[in-house]
Parts: sequence; C-alpha cells; structure tokens
Amino acid sequence: MGRSYFVEEAVGQYLSDLITPSKPFITGLLVGQCSQQRDYVLLAIRTPPKEEENKGNTSYHSNLTNIDEEWMTAHANQVSRMLPGGLLILGIFTVAVPELVKEIQTTLRKLVFSVEKAVARKRLWNISEDDVSDRVALHLCSATKKYPFNSKMKGFSFMCRRHILETERLTCRTYDVQDPKSSAKPADWKYQNGFSTSWLSLECTINANIHIPLPAISANHDLEKNTRNGLARWAKQIEEAVFLINGQVKEDDADLLEGQSQKSNTRSTATVQVCSGSINLKGALKCKAYIHNNKSKVKDAVKALKRDIINTLSDRCEILFEDLLINETPRMKNSEREYHTLPCRVFAPIAGSSVLLCDYKFGDETTREIQEHFLEILDQAVQTEDLCTAEEMNMVKVSPMKEFQDDDVQQKQLTKEMLLLKLHQNMGVVLAVAVAVSAAVFSFNYFSD
Repeated sequence: MGRSYFVEEAVGQYLSDLITPSKPFITGLLVGQCSQQRDYVLLAIRTPPKEEENKGNTSYHSNLTNIDEEWMTAHANQVSRMLPGGLLILGIFTVAVPELVKEIQTTLRKLVFSVEKAVARKRLWNISEDDVSDRVALHLCSATKKYPFNSKMKGFSFMCRRHILETERLTCRTYDVQDPKSSAKPADWKYQNGFSTSWLSLECTINANIHIPLPAISANHDLEKNTRNGLARWAKQIEEAVFLINGQVKEDDADLLEGQSQKSNTRSTATVQVCSGSINLKGALKCKAYIHNNKSKVKDAVKALKRDIINTLSDRCEILFEDLLINETPRMKNSEREYHTLPCRVFAPIAGSSVLLCDYKFGDETTREIQEHFLEILDQAVQTEDLCTAEEMNMVKVSPMKEFQDDDVQQKQLTKEMLLLKLHQNMGVVLAVAVAVSAAVFSFNYFSD
C-alpha cells in the first residue's frame, strides 16, 4: 500500500492556478512534514525564473532537456533554510502539457533524487530509524478543459477544478531516496479542509557559547570548514541531549502531553587539541518548530526542536561566510581578533496558514529586501506588519593563539548545563546538554481558528 499525502487546500488552488496553456512545463517544490502514518503537504513553491526568463514573467521550460537541475537544487537549498524545525522538502511537482507525459517520469525521478541529495549534503544532524525516506513526485497534466459551471459561484469553481485534478490530471508517485535503485510507488493525494490550523507550535530561545579550535597545522585558516566541523561536534551534543518533563525523562513514544517517565544518565566529555586560535559563536537563537497535531509523540517534538536548533545556527554561519565572500572581506592577520555579527531570524506567516516560515536579516538589510526574498524564493507575498524579527544577539569572534589560551582556562571547567523549558499547560520541560549551551526557554502552543 502506498503513502497518503494530506494536502492543504490552498496548495490545490496554487497548483490549479499554474495550469495554463502558455506554460508548457513548470517545476516546483512541495513542503510539509513526514510521519510514519501519513505525510502532510503545507506548501507548493514553483521554481523561480532565471533573470533571462524573468523578462516575460514566466517560469517554465519549453521541453525537458531545458531543465536546469543545478538551478532547481540551488532553489531547494534556499527554501530549506527558510523552513522551521519539523518541516522539510517532501519532493517536487511538475505541470506539463500532454505531449510530455510519456517522458516525464524519468525526469521526475532524477529531480527527486537530486533535490534530496543537495539538501541532505548541508545537514549536520543524523537520519534516525523512524525518519521517512520516501519523497513524492507529483505530475499535473496541463490540458485545458471547459468547466460546465458559473465561475462566479463561491466555492464551486475551485472544488470542481480540484476534482478534475484528482480524477483526470494528477499522477502521484514516491521514491525511496535512500535506495538508488528505487522504483516508483503509487501514492494517494488527498485535500483536507482546515488543515492549516492543525499544527502544534514549539518555540525556543537558546543561549549558545560555542568554542571551536583552529588547528595549528593550517597556516591559512579555512574558517568556514573549521566552523562547520566545530558545529558538527556541537550538533552531536544537541542530538544526544535529554528532554525532561516535570523533572523526569518522558518515554519517546508517549503522547506529548501525557505518559510515564524513565531515568537516564548522560555525561559530557572534553578533548585536548593543539590549536593556533579559536572561533567563538556566542548569542541567543530564536528557534521554532512545528508538528502536526495528529497523535503527536514526545520524540516528534524533541526531534523537531533539536533539528531547528542545529539548522538555524548552521544556516546563519553559512550565510555569513557567503556574505563575506560576496563583499570580499579581507582575512584577519595572525595577531588580530575579528568580529562578525550573524544574521537574525525574521518570521512571517505563509498564505492561508498560521505556520511561520523564516528568513535571515543582516542589520543593514531593509524590510523591503526581506519581502522581496520571500516572494522570490517562496513565491509568497508577505505584508510588512506580518514580519516579526526575533530579538537576538549573535556574534562570531575569531581569535589568535594568545586569546585562545586565555579563553581555554574557562573551557576546561566543563559542567552539564540544564535548560529550562515551558510547556503550554504548565508542564515544565528541561533539556540537559554539554557546555555548548547555557539556557533556553521552550513553549508549546496549539493554533486555532
């Protein structure tokens, strides 16, 4: 039996609007959440046009050979940065004329694997046994139809068009991206009313102070590579962290707001390394995650939050180094300290949903630039009043050997820190991690109409 995809109705309207005879072939991404029982599709995003295509305000390919795979994967990486914990790229969709239907499946399979590979390459967290590895390939035939109804009738137009999509134009298949030889499996595509209000929101403000040594063997420090290696070690600490509810560890398979507890023992360790300097990442991170409110388990909430903590810091560092490269910022000298400010997180609701997606903003960027980025990458118009900038302070300090030795005295005093969390119904939650994290506040809130 194939997987079932439960889809926000706004996605159906979005896909329906893309079906026009003037666009022979359109590609895009599907965003949502996987679970063992079913998958949830929250958002569809067309691949943005390149500059040379933008003159005619189009985003399509004249034939399959013109698909720019590199452009699609680059777009997927940008979208992935803007997703909070719990949400991911579920796969891709295409809208194609009937003449391309026979040859479309091979192209779809290739694109599904390419997008997943590009996104997975940047992850610092590990895939768990309960992670779903199936990714969806949705194909819509763009053949024109004459609709036997008055399009002005409220609600009737879209429902009929959606019915045509489901019965005559839509092909939904999945591929196991962990299996290179995976063949297509059929899947169900079901629209659901009120889908956008069924999400459980998880929020976290976490104070981080991460010390990353620079190897002494490197004359010219590769800051980006060493930062990523250091974050990988820190990410492992976050993944091994233990959540406590009301002072006790809750069973992974227990309901999020119920269940028994069990004991757990963890300890942090220190390593000794010869270094010529250090990178220090310090500040507060505003983290956010979502899980669908359908038999949500403790392990789902914990995993979503942990991955958002890891993703948001990794993404900020990557964006910073990209900015330094674009602006050709000179490298520091061996005797100098260097300070950089990480971009802060800006949240905004997507159309038809209370779920917030995010962008990253440097201090000199304007609100208008953030709005343009949401429109370009997510194909979503965001109002100024809907933008919410997280109150954060984030800094990267690159230090030479002398200051590293001074800071190392404090780093040797390793203790296990306890992070205070709050659950919506006055249920306390605590996370135990190593020295990399000092404090956090979590809260869980249900969205409603």
